[in-house]
Amino acid sequence: MSGVQTIYVTNDDTDQRLDRWLRRQFPHLQQGRIEKMCRKGDLRVDGGRVKAATRLVAGQAVRIPPLPDATEANARARAHVTDADAAMIRACVIYRDDHVIALNKPPGLPVQGGSKQSRHVDGLAEALRFGMEEKPRLVHRLDKDTSGVLMLARTREAAKGLTAAFRHRNTRKLYWAAVAGVPTPRMGTIKFGLVKSRRPATAPRARARRCTPCTPATSRIPPAPSTPPPITPC
Repeated sequence: MSGVQTIYVTNDDTDQRLDRWLRRQFPHLQQGRIEKMCRKGDLRVDGGRVKAATRLVAGQAVRIPPLPDATEANARARAHVTDADAAMIRACVIYRDDHVIALNKPPGLPVQGGSKQSRHVDGLAEALRFGMEEKPRLVHRLDKDTSGVLMLARTREAAKGLTAAFRHRNTRKLYWAAVAGVPTPRMGTIKFGLVKSRRPATAPRARARRCTPCTPATSRIPPAPSTPPPITPC
């Protein structure tokens, strides 16, 4: 267990989120632990309370409370991942090289830990080292109930480049929706708010009537492709 530390933010780290900056300093530190330190006020910047998403400025002093030893923390994290979970998360890998890992994240699996969330990608990433000394780092997020490609960086340099690409919107994202039936008409404007279903799916028309109209958000429904893209099972 380390003692209280004070680390000053450098010019190279300006405008970084506090949680991402901390994970670069202490790769074994889990997101849930960072959130807890912020809530309790143990983690402070220039003496003030902060949130995990707080952006840092060069010259600021970050007070870091005592942290567990990296070797001890990594050993606990590895022991926490069951063989079944390790096999599951490895089966989700759709691409891997020396710099990045691409996962086909299944729906229902949160990306990070939080309240009542003990099983998440960030924790299961311990099983994705594949010979590396450190587990891969998160560089973006997907909602818990959203499935899709999740990128992880295997090195600090790759994490820095990917984080900057997502932050400055230099990445191109495509989202596909699975629907029951064919929308009619194929193009138009959706004027209903999105709600989270609390019951088994029903007819689209019945769900639309339960939606409460909100500020119209224009969405264009493109023509369906002749051949749907292949879906890689997880």
